[in-house]
Amino acid sequence: MTKTPKYIYFFGGGITEGSAEMRNLLGGKGANLAEMASLNISVPPGFTITTEACSAYFDGGKKIPSSLWDDVLSNLKTLETTMGKELGGAADPLLVSVRSGAPASMPGMMDTVLNLGLNDKTAQGLALKTENEWFAYDCYRRFIAMFGNVVQGIAGEQFEKIIHRVKTKRNIEHDTDLSTKDLQTIIGQFKKVVKKNTGKEFPNDPLDQLRQTISAVFNSWHTPRAKTYRKLNNIPSEWGTGVNVQSMVYGNMGDSSATGVAFTRNPSTGEKKFFGEYMVNAQGEDVVAGIRTPHPISQLEQDMPASYKMLTEVCQTLEKHYHDMQDIEFTIQDNQLYLLQTRSGKRTATAAIKIAVDMVNEGLISKGQAVSRVPANQVDQIFHPTINPKAKVKVLGQGLGASPGAAVGKVVFTPEHAMAMAQEKERAILVRMETSPEDIHGMSVAQAILTAKGGMTSHAAVVARAMGKPCVSGLGDLTVDLKKKKAVLNGVTLKEGDSITLDGTSGEVFKGQVDLMQPRLTGSFTQLMSWVGKMRKLKVRANADTPHDALVAREFGAEGIGLCRTEHMFFEEDRILWVRKMILAESEKDRDVALKKLEPIQRRDFTEIFRAMEGLPVTIRLLDPPLHEFVPHVPAEVRVLAKAMKISPAKLTKKIDAMMELNPMLGLRGCRLGIVHPSIYQMQVQAIMEAACKLAKKKVRVLPEIMIPLVSTVSEFRLMRQHIDEVARSVIEKNGVKLTYKVGTMIELPRAALTADKIAEEADFFSFGTNDLTQTTFGLSRDDAGSFLPNYIEQEVLPQDPFVSVDQEGVGSLITMAIEKGRGVNEKLSLGICGEHGGDPASIQFFHKAGLDYVSCSPYRVPTALLACAQANI
Repeated sequence: MTKTPKYIYFFGGGITEGSAEMRNLLGGKGANLAEMASLNISVPPGFTITTEACSAYFDGGKKIPSSLWDDVLSNLKTLETTMGKELGGAADPLLVSVRSGAPASMPGMMDTVLNLGLNDKTAQGLALKTENEWFAYDCYRRFIAMFGNVVQGIAGEQFEKIIHRVKTKRNIEHDTDLSTKDLQTIIGQFKKVVKKNTGKEFPNDPLDQLRQTISAVFNSWHTPRAKTYRKLNNIPSEWGTGVNVQSMVYGNMGDSSATGVAFTRNPSTGEKKFFGEYMVNAQGEDVVAGIRTPHPISQLEQDMPASYKMLTEVCQTLEKHYHDMQDIEFTIQDNQLYLLQTRSGKRTATAAIKIAVDMVNEGLISKGQAVSRVPANQVDQIFHPTINPKAKVKVLGQGLGASPGAAVGKVVFTPEHAMAMAQEKERAILVRMETSPEDIHGMSVAQAILTAKGGMTSHAAVVARAMGKPCVSGLGDLTVDLKKKKAVLNGVTLKEGDSITLDGTSGEVFKGQVDLMQPRLTGSFTQLMSWVGKMRKLKVRANADTPHDALVAREFGAEGIGLCRTEHMFFEEDRILWVRKMILAESEKDRDVALKKLEPIQRRDFTEIFRAMEGLPVTIRLLDPPLHEFVPHVPAEVRVLAKAMKISPAKLTKKIDAMMELNPMLGLRGCRLGIVHPSIYQMQVQAIMEAACKLAKKKVRVLPEIMIPLVSTVSEFRLMRQHIDEVARSVIEKNGVKLTYKVGTMIELPRAALTADKIAEEADFFSFGTNDLTQTTFGLSRDDAGSFLPNYIEQEVLPQDPFVSVDQEGVGSLITMAIEKGRGVNEKLSLGICGEHGGDPASIQFFHKAGLDYVSCSPYRVPTALLACAQANI
């Protein structure tokens, strides 16, 4: 007989069954509530329904298992006994909150219902018990709106419109200005909205309310916004969410009550300073929803000194206990402090680095923990641009600097427009009254976010910081009219498409496009990277095609160049004409003339790159792309080239058309080009070796590595190496210098991986070209796959885009096979990767385990790769 799993864990009131180590089962919120209860921190009692119960709910066709409901009723009875109140009781009713809680933090992505248990009878009982009629009916109207929205799927705007009409009629601004009579009127109208939308009366039975709400919270795991967030943060869909049923405490009981969010350190800068916001006479959702702008936490010390003192003490206790910066939700009810949640706080990359380094210096964590704690995929955030202090600016307004960095873009008012702009490669700034979780898709592609309402812990602020996007919130002088597609800021009208600049550090918004500049690195970053260097095995090189890129890469810590794409040098204005003449030459003699013009240009390029990378290896890939990419296709350019070649435009056009291929990525490119037109590669090798010899004579240490692209057979490689060695030895002999060089290949075709042992007998190194290897393994074009890959990921046909994070099962198997075969016959074989995956932290974990010597990525991703390599080793 199968044992029924334990689906519920109780916490608080002297009964605590869970702990922080159980986050996969209880979700982060439930695990931490249990942990705080065990630390004797004041936590309202309740119980957590496990993530396993969530899985059982979905496996059973979205039905609550009977055994689970029995457990709910049993634990509810325990909660009623603990609190001395009864759910649905007329005299002193127990009310509960029902909140989601996944194993990974997903702020605002799933659903919550507060004040559950209210109906006409219990609302009257609550009013009599608390002697506060206004409070009771404020809770009741909140409950109907939240239940109607979350559980019954009624648009929140329908409820907001009713409140807005009443406030307008009364000429009042805030919800707290509503009278008890206003609230009763609103409740009656809310019930009519429910009846109109559902065809049923609002449910009065608290147990029915609870059952429906538990189902709704489970269902919120699969809402579009939750799915989007999981994709952006690589959270597995099979995890599910826990559900926390907790006795209510009230921050809306009057001026002696409040609710807020606090961080033990500043989540934007990392400064060791208590940070947060609160609202008097409010409930928790008011703060995070950005419905009105809250007060800074420092003001709480004047408003409620005893509660402030207790809060700071609890925060210090939690940070020391968890050894990490904490994000805390709290409620003060009649001057009594309660903790509703603690979790490791979301933070910017700048803050993550500073907090990690500071905590090492404070003795809270080890250096290894500090390195592991900084998200590698967020490190590039610290290179966000800032406003150039010399720029002339016109300030339109100033709100709260909610997420650092500066951005320039065109105004859009909807997430859908932001998505459309992104598809057109245009930069957008999303401007809203306030954001909601439904805006996540637009926020993810916008350059920055600007909101009229909300504070530093509003949805917009938290999500922007997590994404590393600049954000200004709480800009009270901003009004947004969605229907008219315009905004007004301090008398200035902003229409869709108007350019603005936003500074997420200062909170300022500027008219037009302001000049931006790159930031300087902090001492904390330098300190962290010094630890990183001692904790990794994989080396990190850069993909760099110009001397400038090489210098930038070296400044960021690159240990060489893993990919120098020679074709990128050919598009410069002073050389494209000669490249085209070389490609379209009427004879080999004409081709040689063009190549002789190009050779000194290439030599200069290589000389400067070698000089920038003195003492470090430089891997230069010989010409790879199809030749038709270089030829002109615009009539005006055809005429210019025809004149230079002294042939008619018609004849040249015919020659260009003859070069066209049906599938050029699998056509005449890579080493095939070198075999068919050997003089092209000979020119490049000549330029490489002469540049190296020139510097060697000046005692500059040069380590050239010549890479043959798109090899599929050992015979291709053998022939190409023979040509390369002939030219290289001739140049070295002529210059009379001692110079060692390597010749290797890109492994970017499945056949090359399958026969890697044969190729390795002839090669000095392999560099995995994972872009092409992914294309040819999957049989898809990365240039065309964008039309269907998003659909594949949406339907979970693929877990992620294989061009972003390496496909470990398929492409990874080929890489592992090639490594084993190659090293099996050539122990000295150097192994690296130079595709885009070289800067992806998840892929780097795989490359580390596979046994590569180095990864190579774009210069600005070098710090990300360095950190990811250290984390892989730790």
